[in-house]
Amino acid sequence: MQISAVRDAIAAAAAVVVLPAGVGKLKCTGYVPDAILAPCFFVGEVEVTFDKAMGRRLDELLFTCRVLAGRQDDRASQRIVDALLSGSGPASLKQAIEAARGASGEMALGGLADDLHLQRIQGYRWFEHAGSTYIGAELIIKVIGDGST
Repeated sequence: MQISAVRDAIAAAAAVVVLPAGVGKLKCTGYVPDAILAPCFFVGEVEVTFDKAMGRRLDELLFTCRVLAGRQDDRASQRIVDALLSGSGPASLKQAIEAARGASGEMALGGLADDLHLQRIQGYRWFEHAGSTYIGAELIIKVIGDGST
């Protein structure tokens, strides 16, 4: 699997969420941005486990992604994050990202991986980023696929 392509595909999958009226659109990127334009989703760190199957047939990528919202109104910002972290609904990142798994028997992320799964959400807290503070959380996404490509 090509890590850069997988990062971009995860961000593209996240970009389809629909936020509550008046919030605007979720800004999504496959990389850690220099500056945040909230609300924002980005793919951060990656852990790679090679050779989960013989002959380079399976590697596992574990991505730590973040979703951040501004703090102009603490309660409203937390409600935005809550909507994004919900398991279903138009703003659900889990629903949007896992839709990129494809139909039964299809490759995930448009053919880049065998499968993906948003495993958990952690670290719902205040984050410092480029000198500003945001409310947000981390999303842990596991992607598996052919290690020889």
